[in-house]
Amino acid sequence: MQASHAAPKPLEGGALALLTLALAMATFMQVLDTTIANVAIPTIAGNLGASSSQGTWVITSFGVANAISLPLTGWLAKRVGEVKLFLWSITLFVLASWLCGLSSSLELLILFRVIQGAVAGPIVPLSQSLLLSNYPPQKRSLALSLWSMTVIVAPIFGPILGGWISDNYHWGWIFFINVPVGILVFSLSRRLLKDRETATERKPIDGVGLMLLVLGIGALQLMLDRGKELDWFSSTEVITLAVVAVMGISLLIAWALTDENPIVDLSLFKHRNFAIGVGCISLAYLLYFGTVVLLPQLLQSYLGYTATWAGIASAVVGILPVFLSPIIGKNAHRLDMRMLVTISFLVYAACFYARTQFTVQMDIWAVVWPQFWQGVAVACFFMPLTAIAFAGLKPHQLASAASLSNFLRTLSGSVGTSLISALWDRREAVHHETLTQAINGYNPVSVQAMDTLQGLGMSQAQSGAYLAQEITRQTHVMGSNEIFALSACLFIVMTAVVWLAKPPFHAGGGGGEH
Repeated sequence: MQASHAAPKPLEGGALALLTLALAMATFMQVLDTTIANVAIPTIAGNLGASSSQGTWVITSFGVANAISLPLTGWLAKRVGEVKLFLWSITLFVLASWLCGLSSSLELLILFRVIQGAVAGPIVPLSQSLLLSNYPPQKRSLALSLWSMTVIVAPIFGPILGGWISDNYHWGWIFFINVPVGILVFSLSRRLLKDRETATERKPIDGVGLMLLVLGIGALQLMLDRGKELDWFSSTEVITLAVVAVMGISLLIAWALTDENPIVDLSLFKHRNFAIGVGCISLAYLLYFGTVVLLPQLLQSYLGYTATWAGIASAVVGILPVFLSPIIGKNAHRLDMRMLVTISFLVYAACFYARTQFTVQMDIWAVVWPQFWQGVAVACFFMPLTAIAFAGLKPHQLASAASLSNFLRTLSGSVGTSLISALWDRREAVHHETLTQAINGYNPVSVQAMDTLQGLGMSQAQSGAYLAQEITRQTHVMGSNEIFALSACLFIVMTAVVWLAKPPFHAGGGGGEH
């Protein structure tokens, strides 16, 4: 496959529709893999003899490996061509998915998830840049909207598929389903893009930057994952990892600002719109994805939901975006992207506030309605912020911008999972200690509760065990409510930040140079 030095004409008609489908399916497949395992964590952990907290490594290992490999996309795409790199990534992703499904231990599964995340790095940014480069300029906002819809729709199918497979089949099928989808994406993409390879050039790889990236980001994620088990900074291991993370990331930033061909192109942050757009995407995704992982665990572990019902309750977030995203994309040229993002963040804040009212007695509708209306926020989130971030960039910067944007978004999702999980455990412990102190022979409410339970036929030991279980349920709900409240406040703060962006906001061109 030879690199073409002259940019080919945009595709039209059926070829454009098929390419959109293929690239959307590629994005769908990869994003699905970041959410499908969420509701299956208790099942996977139990099947492989691990705790639920260790089970979250199945998510974070993929996320970190994916984030680390994303910055390599720009260099690899220029070295071998975007089309060839995309096809190789799809092929290796399918193979790694198959190996994940065959894993017989948590250690093997985490290893193959690391490989899967690493080879998947180029899929999302290249599906984005290939879509934009093959669409007519005047339709790029529509292209971004259609692409964003796959990021939105995947969370619908992810929890439902993950839950249904966990309840009815071996969890390995969570990964096996990538195989037929990947084969179809490869076949369509190869046929449609075989003569549309991008120009290549031989640039040396930034070996120092890559080493610092792996060291800094890897140490950061290990610190977040191990901190819960080792009581954070009372552990020498956690302190060491924290020091390595700070030094690695600091040196990476310093190196990237001075090297001629850095692995992470921080010069893109000189563009005001890119800095604001990517900053908002990253923080919002940290909050969004962290709670996407938290909610199914709360429902299954402490509120009695099956994996399937936890998936259904979580998945309704994708219903409204399916209808709203095409409308927003079609009318994007008439809309102020900042207003759309403001609507998104305010709806996010309202939905997170609604979740602060969760109780152990609530019915499924208390979970479903905030998830359903959050679909408005999701529909007004990805496409507008991506359009803001890419405004003012030159065509040759799109692949690097997509790579850096998706690197920070993916890393934020992984860090959010660990941070929110750790915060949840910490707040639960605080509330647990407070409520447990109230269970004693001098508290009339406690005495009455024990008498009532014993009157129902329970022994004293059974009554104590029942109250301990109820306290655990209550304290986990209380901890999650506090996280939802904090998230709501942060979304309100971000509504002010987005108005610092400078119009116009056309993908691949516009304002925001400074």
